[in-house]
Amino acid sequence: MDNYKDTILSQYANSPAITALIGDFNDWIDPAADLDQFYDVVWNVETAVGFGLDIWGRIVGVPRTLQIDVAATYLGFDEANSGTVTATDAQPFGQAVMWNGPPPTSTFALSDDAYRKLIMVKALANITNCTAASLNALLLFLFQDEGRCYVADTGGMSIRFVFEFDLSPVELSIMTRSTAVPRPAGVRAQVMQLDPSTTFGFNEGGLQPFGQGTLFPTSGIQDAIY
Repeated sequence: MDNYKDTILSQYANSPAITALIGDFNDWIDPAADLDQFYDVVWNVETAVGFGLDIWGRIVGVPRTLQIDVAATYLGFDEANSGTVTATDAQPFGQAVMWNGPPPTSTFALSDDAYRKLIMVKALANITNCTAASLNALLLFLFQDEGRCYVADTGGMSIRFVFEFDLSPVELSIMTRSTAVPRPAGVRAQVMQLDPSTTFGFNEGGLQPFGQGTLFPTSGIQDAIY
C-alpha cells in the first residue's frame, strides 16, 4: 500500500524489527501490480485476453466458439461457378458427389482479437434499436477494413445483409450463427455475398453489362440462423 508507515501504531513506529517486517511484507504483497494486471487482463475489454474475454463473453451473452460450415464440393454444371476458381466450385462427374443437404459443421474457437470484436458487436447489439442506421453501424464496425457492406430492406418482413466481398468462413458464421448481429423481431434475415466486378446488373449498382457479367446465383444468399 502507499504510505504504509502512517498506519503503524505509535508505540511500534520506532521499532526497527517491526518496521522492517512491515516494510518487507508490504513489498512482497504490494497489490498495485496485481490490480493493474487485473484491469488490463480482465476489466478493460479493449485489452482483456484469455479468461478475461471469456468473462466478458458471458456478460454480453456470446460464446467464444462458433459452428463453421465445412467447405465441400458437389457435382454441378460449370455455369454455376464464378469467374474466379475456388475450392468449392461445382465439379464434373466422377470428381464430386451430389448435394445432399446442408454442409457439415465444425466447432471453431475464436482468437482473442476476433472474440473481442465479436463481444463489442454483441454489446452494441444488446442496446440497438434495430433501425437500418444502427445495423449499418454494426456492419461498419465489424467489417470496416474489408469493403462495402450494408443492410437492405427487401420487403415482406425480411432484411438482407449485403457484402460486396467474400466473407471468410468465420465471418460468415458470425453473421449467420452467432446471434451477435441483431434483426427486428419477426423479421427474416439473410446474408448476400456478391462480386460487383463479375455480376450482371444495372450500372447504378456498380454491376456489369451484357457479355461482361453473369447472373447472380441464389446460392449466394444464405439465411441467418437465430
